[in-house]
Amino acid sequence: MRPPLLVIAGPTASGKSALALACARAVGGTIVNADASQLYRDIPILSAAPSAVERAEVAHLLYGVRDGAEPCSAAEWAELAQTEIADIHRAGGTPLLVGGTGLYFRTLIEGIAPVPQIDHDVRSAVRGASVEDNRRALERLDAAGAARIGPRDTARIARALEVVQSTGRTLGAWQSEKTGGIGEEVTVRAIVLVPPRDWLYGRCEARFTAMIEEGAISEVEALLARGLDAELPVMRAIGVREIAAFLRGETDRAAMIAAGQQATRNYAKRQYTWFAHQPPAEWVRFGDALDSDSVIASASEAIQ
Repeated sequence: MRPPLLVIAGPTASGKSALALACARAVGGTIVNADASQLYRDIPILSAAPSAVERAEVAHLLYGVRDGAEPCSAAEWAELAQTEIADIHRAGGTPLLVGGTGLYFRTLIEGIAPVPQIDHDVRSAVRGASVEDNRRALERLDAAGAARIGPRDTARIARALEVVQSTGRTLGAWQSEKTGGIGEEVTVRAIVLVPPRDWLYGRCEARFTAMIEEGAISEVEALLARGLDAELPVMRAIGVREIAAFLRGETDRAAMIAAGQQATRNYAKRQYTWFAHQPPAEWVRFGDALDSDSVIASASEAIQ
């Protein structure tokens, strides 16, 4: 039999950490991070990384393992995760992959397409154009790919267009050659959290306010002091730009908090849409609000 891999996925503030702890307690599992922001040691508060108490109770891997100056691609993360998961299996344990970065799950389980590096000029031109212009260009060069992407999905349209313009092959053609996935080597049991949107957005707002009270401003102040490239993933984490504007005197505290809450809600909305439709149909969608121990227990049982 293939060894198990439990997966807990969903948008920010959906209750993944509480559910992961409940599952880990039930199966004696080890939690493995699948959230891009939580990889970086510079922003434990802004990324809502597990607390010291939680880490002391259950083993947590791949949290805070990268310096913000060192970006980590999905392929690099997948290699790290594969190593950790294999080690857990060799020790007879059960890995719990937990996070909100959809590309991470897809890369680890399905593999990654060997797309060559995109030409800098092509990327700049595509990212500088409007979504409407990019959509029309993609329809000319890759009609099938354009048909699979929503008309306002800026990021996916841009990615598909830059790939075909830079390489001469469509993204779909490259993706047909995916390699490195572990989906055939493990038995995946997954749950996707898609709670009521009002509940989720309320949690997003409360979480950002709590982050400010817990020291998120100091985190961003330390990042800015390092003079890091503004395009690094850690500098684009939710809340960093909003707090940076406050530290530069461009906005007041109330406006900064409101902007950070809005950015968090927007991010959760994008994640919600992705997780509602992209993962395999056999991944259980759990639509209840994880606001009680009984509901958390029910969700935990759904993937064991």
